[in-house]
Amino acid sequence: MAVVHIVPGIRVDKWETAVLASLALGLVNAFLRPLIVMFTLPLSILSLGLFTFVINAFLFYSVSKIIAGFTVIDFSSAFWGALIFSVLSFVISLLINPQGRIQMHARRYDSRPKTKYRDVIDVDAKLEDDNKKKKLKAK
Repeated sequence: MAVVHIVPGIRVDKWETAVLASLALGLVNAFLRPLIVMFTLPLSILSLGLFTFVINAFLFYSVSKIIAGFTVIDFSSAFWGALIFSVLSFVISLLINPQGRIQMHARRYDSRPKTKYRDVIDVDAKLEDDNKKKKLKAK
């Protein structure tokens, strides 16, 4: 639905059609796209991978011809729609972990002083602590 609102040449009749179109696009990308990429590999290599954008746009346009109520007016709309769909899918997949839950990343900061060598074990600090304990016991 976000792609429909962003790209002016793409229309969907109702939200159920958008869900059906996204499922169809997922299936086409899972099964048909690898075959097309394999057969067009020389062209993709010559274009430094940019031909993959054309393949994605072609598949996006093809799904619009299969699903009634999902309309893509021209190939340029399919190109931009496929590009935005890919970016949004990538961002959403970053937020969802393999178990299907949304994950949040939090960082904890130590109160220890920062050193320029992060992977060094501080043996001297341990010795200083032991010496302080021995002095306290001796008093």
